[in-house]
Amino acid sequence: MKVEGRGDVIRLLLVDDRGLFRDSLCRYLASEPGMRVMGECSTPEEAIEFLPGANVDLILLDFEPGSSRSNQFMTTAVASGYAGRFLMIATRDDAHGAAIALKLGASGIFLKSEPLGRLVQAIHSIADGQVWVDAQIIRTFADRIAEREAPFVWGRLDSRLEGRERQVLDGILGGLTNKKIGDGLGLSEASVKNTVQRLFRKTGVKTRSQLVRAALEVKSLAQSQD
Repeated sequence: MKVEGRGDVIRLLLVDDRGLFRDSLCRYLASEPGMRVMGECSTPEEAIEFLPGANVDLILLDFEPGSSRSNQFMTTAVASGYAGRFLMIATRDDAHGAAIALKLGASGIFLKSEPLGRLVQAIHSIADGQVWVDAQIIRTFADRIAEREAPFVWGRLDSRLEGRERQVLDGILGGLTNKKIGDGLGLSEASVKNTVQRLFRKTGVKTRSQLVRAALEVKSLAQSQD
């Protein structure tokens, strides 16, 4: 495993404002074969001052989703001549923030909740030119896409809804509980719940609120085309 121009050692820079976490991570990575910690900084500004003349292949950067500070750091570092890679160490799986970071040049997003052994694996993968995105973040991406596409999926399946399913859906759109829907249709609450689950499967959504939003958006689209 090699990265062009650096030989067999992955040279790291750690950027994190929590000294205890940074020091512990530094000692752990320094003990890993094939890794060398070239420096550790408490702020992005300090790292920018450190980089000129430093031989760094990969920057491990503390990443707070929703904050532009780490994104600005990447932009500034590249503009200053840094040609290595960035691995963002995130506290939570913010899909939107991760997408922006990846677009700006990050090679990976790693969650702090993951074990250190996985971090070593992520570092080696990125050093080999791959992109590392935590599985939890990928699932969040997928959920966001599914939610965005749900109205169109529902629209395609609308003609396949059974009469009872349409009646239950109308009750849901009217804000009724399963019990009240059942009372109005002469059905048990359990029967209504089973019908709701069939609606979820047919429309590709997971929650009652997503189902309502999907149905309302399709109805709105249909009305706009009349």
